[in-house]
Amino acid sequence: MTSGLYTPINTLKPIGEDIWIADGPSVSFYGIPFPTRMTIVRLDKGKLWVHSPIAINKELLDEINLLGDVKHLIAPNNIHYLSVGKWQEMYPDAQVWAAPYVADRAKKYNVAFPTSQELGNTPPKAWYQEIDQVYVQGNKILHEIDFFHKKTKTLILTDLIENFEAQKLPWYFAFLCKLAGNLSPDGKAPIDMRLAFSGGRSQAREAIARMISWKPEKIILAHGKWYGKNGTAELKRAFRWLLS
Repeated sequence: MTSGLYTPINTLKPIGEDIWIADGPSVSFYGIPFPTRMTIVRLDKGKLWVHSPIAINKELLDEINLLGDVKHLIAPNNIHYLSVGKWQEMYPDAQVWAAPYVADRAKKYNVAFPTSQELGNTPPKAWYQEIDQVYVQGNKILHEIDFFHKKTKTLILTDLIENFEAQKLPWYFAFLCKLAGNLSPDGKAPIDMRLAFSGGRSQAREAIARMISWKPEKIILAHGKWYGKNGTAELKRAFRWLLS
């Protein structure tokens, strides 16, 4: 077993019509190994929409190029942006889209980040017919845009739910996840992120209610086991701390 990773990595995994995930290598976040995952949607006319790009890998890029043309690169929150610049170098015709405060954080940590258009509550014309979106506001730390692929009823989250599996983790990380509340099968936002919604819970509640109204069947997460069924029920379970 490769600790923490969802093998095979760096390869496309279809999860529905015109939507794929690709699991990547782990990245260190405050010394803790986090598995990575990106989502690709094929829009009308073969345009590819790439959410939270993982580390560049030639074999994976070769697979992607067979699907269509990479036209949109998404930095969905102010933590998931590190690989976007390298992808934009590979696909210079692609438009970079970023959640609020991504560019500010990149500048703070001296990370090169390409010129981008800021995402908000309303999907841009480029994909509004196929993908809806919502800006989850009210958090002092995280600024995240979440998406809904209409054709497959798939909700695409990043860090607002984490669902780590104990058997895939070093024992100390599994212990920390249990304490933080983001251990499968009861994955959710970790305790620090939940506390950061103090003072902004009503804004966040509105965003989660909108997600529930989409009635998702699947939920893709950036970290941990994603949900291939019962998406709406899992969404309500994971956010019971906010909705109750």
